[in-house]
Amino acid sequence: MTEALIRERVGNIEIWRMNRVETRNAITETSMIDSLVSFAEEAQENTEVRVVILTGNGPAFSSGGNVKKIRADITESDKTPIELATWYREGIQRIPLAFQKLDVPIIAAVNGPAIGAGCDLTCMCDIRIAAESARFAESFVKLGIIPGDGGAWLLPRAIGLAKAAEMAFTGDAIKAQEALEFGLVSQVVPDDQLMQAAMELAERIAVNPPLSVRMAKQLLREGQRTELETHLQMAAVMQATAHRTKDHKEAMDAILEKRKGLFNAR
Repeated sequence: MTEALIRERVGNIEIWRMNRVETRNAITETSMIDSLVSFAEEAQENTEVRVVILTGNGPAFSSGGNVKKIRADITESDKTPIELATWYREGIQRIPLAFQKLDVPIIAAVNGPAIGAGCDLTCMCDIRIAAESARFAESFVKLGIIPGDGGAWLLPRAIGLAKAAEMAFTGDAIKAQEALEFGLVSQVVPDDQLMQAAMELAERIAVNPPLSVRMAKQLLREGQRTELETHLQMAAVMQATAHRTKDHKEAMDAILEKRKGLFNAR
């Protein structure tokens, strides 16, 4: 069987390509879940990794769940509700938790349809760039289920409650341009320019001091759920830490000397 997730390194940028073309990159199978979680954990520990780009091989970004497998393994199974809840917690719910703990910025390069859990996977990323052929759907209601992977927490934070409710209650797909208007994606580009656009953005991030980028991501994430006073306390501690890094001194020297900085995550 082919690898569920392929990893490529270009300088300090990692590219993760979902590689289950036969299922349109469904992410509910164990091998895909394990790979996404382990790649995230490894990137967190590796200070040489400064940016991650997540995309899909084939015509789809991700179909979310494999409907045939869900029907066989869950709908028609004799699992109890408690067993099914455990299946979710020990399965697909590991992905948003792993991505939430990852301080490295993740760019979703959405190369085609991102449906159900595939749409939610894009929301687990920090930035989304869409190809013109991309489509997004919070389509769980079409199957008589709900977003069991954290989508009802993720999507409103990406596009606001009203638009998230519209997508979740109708299950209808939106085109890439609508996603741009909603704020779900920050760019829409021709299909053949998607990876180039993602790499250009990743390179603009990767040239900066990596520890500062990681701390900035932590603050952005924590700012969504903390009070201002708590957030400012965290910012003060992180800023004090940043001022004592070698990369901060190098950044200041580079600006004064009108040259590019050379940063080593120290």
